[in-house]
Amino acid sequence: QVQLVESGGGLVQPGGSLRLSCADSGRNPSFDAMGWFRQAPGQQRDLVASITTRGRPYYAGFVKGRFTISRDGAKNTMSIQMNSLKPEDTAVYYCNAWGATVTDGKRNGYDYWGQGTQVTVSS
Repeated sequence: QVQLVESGGGLVQPGGSLRLSCADSGRNPSFDAMGWFRQAPGQQRDLVASITTRGRPYYAGFVKGRFTISRDGAKNTMSIQMNSLKPEDTAVYYCNAWGATVTDGKRNGYDYWGQGTQVTVSS
């Protein structure tokens, strides 16, 4: 069973930093990829950053140079260091894990979500 648990959200002033973490509470094989999405009220859920099992990162343009994603693939844990936070970074941040397995020649995709953690950037 996969359960993604996020931690580290909170209130921070503009220009400040936060670190979010996500961990799989079960003992599952390494996910193909993990990432962080965020959703502000009335907005769509957007990809913030992702990272593969091999540690290859991807960043959305609006966070590039400010956020750094990292991962322990063997443990299915992931973190994101968020620096130089702006009020527009305020959102609920969700941990996501996705990929596919192949059993008896059949590909089965998976897509797991955490419950989300609130990040508020305000003075």
